[in-house]
Amino acid sequence: MSRTVIRGGLVITASDELHADVLIEDGRIAALAASGTTAAEAWTAERTIDATGKYVIPGGVDAHTHMEMPFGGTYAADTFETGTRAAAWGGTTTIVDFAIQSVGGALREGLDAWHAKAEGNCAVDYGFHMIVSDVNEDTLKEMDLLVQEGVTSFKQFMAYPGVFYSDDGQILRAMQRAADNGGLIMMHAENGIAIDVLVEQALARGETDPRYHGEVRKALLEAEATHRAIKLAQVAGAPLYVVHVSAAEAVAELARARDEGLNVFGETCPQYLFLSTDNLAEPDFEGAKYVCSTPLRPREHQAKLWQGLRTNDLQVVSTDHCPFCFVGQKELGRGDFSKIPNGLPGVENRMDLLHQAVVDGHISRRRWIEIGCATPARMFGMYPKKGTIAPGADADVVIYDPHAEQIVSAETHHMNVDYSAYEGKRLTGRVETVLSRGEPVITEREYTGRAGHGVYTPRSTCQYLN
Repeated sequence: MSRTVIRGGLVITASDELHADVLIEDGRIAALAASGTTAAEAWTAERTIDATGKYVIPGGVDAHTHMEMPFGGTYAADTFETGTRAAAWGGTTTIVDFAIQSVGGALREGLDAWHAKAEGNCAVDYGFHMIVSDVNEDTLKEMDLLVQEGVTSFKQFMAYPGVFYSDDGQILRAMQRAADNGGLIMMHAENGIAIDVLVEQALARGETDPRYHGEVRKALLEAEATHRAIKLAQVAGAPLYVVHVSAAEAVAELARARDEGLNVFGETCPQYLFLSTDNLAEPDFEGAKYVCSTPLRPREHQAKLWQGLRTNDLQVVSTDHCPFCFVGQKELGRGDFSKIPNGLPGVENRMDLLHQAVVDGHISRRRWIEIGCATPARMFGMYPKKGTIAPGADADVVIYDPHAEQIVSAETHHMNVDYSAYEGKRLTGRVETVLSRGEPVITEREYTGRAGHGVYTPRSTCQYLN
């Protein structure tokens, strides 16, 4: 039996803050006891970690990543190996990535392909959602089987006609199936049919720069799609999780639905909280670095997103980590913004940026842990194994220095991408040591993990459903 004791830190979970020592046995949290008490002092272990003056927090759960994802004739730059290593550096110990069904193919084929990419390569634990690109009778039956084996969430797209797009009828059928089998439909809510018209018109006018990506993907078309997804879910009697919410108008749709008592949930991402259309408008094609969908919005939307996180109209902050290098990948869209691969790197930055939000007074410490660890674990059926520090939970633990200062830079990050979306940003707070199931992955700012330590984590159904 291997034992580790973490002494002297402030343990922060979604519900509590307490000065406690933590005992870890065989990869699980065995006990907590108030620091300095006889019970805590009696613990012996092979490894003792001094967390005096530091926070002891659960490992982050990033429920929205795209490692090795094909998009627009290229691939996301992070592999499961590089991406999960970068996640660990940022204090994230579980990711949920998206397996993709090809049109005409089976869900199983897509899931098997993603298992093959990830297995034996991950530094931290991982699960999968399933992107449903082709709704038919066979697909619907497969959804039942996937739920039974721990893939309990299915993503659909109202955007990207000709690629991932589902029409309202297909969406309704999948939602009806989810209502029956306990699955959760995740929705990319943008009116892709209308957006394609606006893209064509912009290009015809010679508006080709990256900033036009944000101008054609209008906030009203995100709000309209969000409203439509909510109503379809209501007709189907199904829960709904709207991914990467970026617009104030979309938050208002979610808030209205939740006020009506509907099982509707919303996720936002750090890029919408910290970046804006000012970045998309950076000169010399630099704005291409910030092209993602939903797009960055004008800065005034940020206040509504923070408010949504405080009022629980938004419950989760994930990254939508989908990195493409500026050189050779983002550059595919020079002269035509619609050809810029959509996605930003961020899996390494999320927990630090959210701690900065604590420092800046946007959220409390416990809310930081709630939106970054506990709620994503509950939303996607992994709590209390993941997302908290409590007896029986996996010993996914981060020793976090709340006073250390850092400057975010591509020079020092560990993601496999040639730029940082937050280049030069000063942050207070930094990961010091990371344990994944009790094993040190980061030890006092050194990588001590290995590819293959991370294991596949089957999930139960959403833990918020009535």
